Amino acid sequence: MNWQPTASFGALKKAALLRQTLHAWMHSHGILEVWTPSLSSAANTDPQVESLCLGPQAEALGSRYLHTSPEFAMKRLLCAYPDTDIYQMATVFRAEVQGRYHTSQFNMLEWYRVGMDHKALMRDTESLLAQIWQAFDLPYPEMQHRSYCNEVFQLTGFWPDDLQGSTVRDYFVANGRSFPQALEHDLAACLDLFVDEFIISQFAANHITFLSEYPASQAALARTGVNDDGRCVAERFEVYAGSVELANGFHELADANIQRSRFQGDVQIRKQRNQMPMPVDENLLEALEQGLPACAGIAMGVDRLLMVLGGYSHIGDVLSFTDDNA
Repeated sequence: MNWQPTASFGALKKAALLRQTLHAWMHSHGILEVWTPSLSSAANTDPQVESLCLGPQAEALGSRYLHTSPEFAMKRLLCAYPDTDIYQMATVFRAEVQGRYHTSQFNMLEWYRVGMDHKALMRDTESLLAQIWQAFDLPYPEMQHRSYCNEVFQLTGFWPDDLQGSTVRDYFVANGRSFPQALEHDLAACLDLFVDEFIISQFAANHITFLSEYPASQAALARTGVNDDGRCVAERFEVYAGSVELANGFHELADANIQRSRFQGDVQIRKQRNQMPMPVDENLLEALEQGLPACAGIAMGVDRLLMVLGGYSHIGDVLSFTDDNA
């Protein structure tokens, strides 16, 4: 047993400065801080995310899942109070193996801006990042904007939703990379691996990159729209510092029927992958039926951001305790 904290005292001070800066920026922009429960009777159906469920000792409560993000509950607040921007800093939980950038519980900042689309939210995010870098007395990194779909098209000659798993496999082989054969019939998994290996890995280490225009098949909780070339794309983006993912933002989908269909699609994918089934959040769907205001929202990993700001190499360097000694 090791009772000692994994983060240094200096890292804890930097974490405090980061939280203070985040709160100050939110307050200066009139964004209301809210709190939502960590436990829910529903879970995240996303096949890329695994929820943690309470053990049998909690059976009297019924099935309860620790939230992987405060997103669903915050959207319900927006449906009830549609004229207010809101934010929350929360500890969230995922059934992930601890690694350099991953742990089962970590800190997330999530905020929603009423009346904004994903493009306006990218500018909003740049404003926040600029204030953070200033607070840490660091030179502000260069910003670059790139298109997920165009990047894939330039490398493969195919729009992402038109790709075949075999094409991705052949690209890996042609570039001397090993390819897991089990993924060949799972296009979403193929695309994730392809983008990680050949696109995100090439992002400049000293840049902040906004990757947008995801394929419509990866819209998740975002609206779809048409880009400048007339192609259907998901109105979402991700933010990277070098190749480290920091945030994921959406022009939020407000149509309850489309959202239900997407959740059901997630359930089918989970079945195909032999993943544990997760209950759909009916409360969120009912709230969407009442009306979600036009808005954009983003979730940011606070611990990863702190790693970048402080030059830390492992998430354990910024957490008081990790999975190994919590």
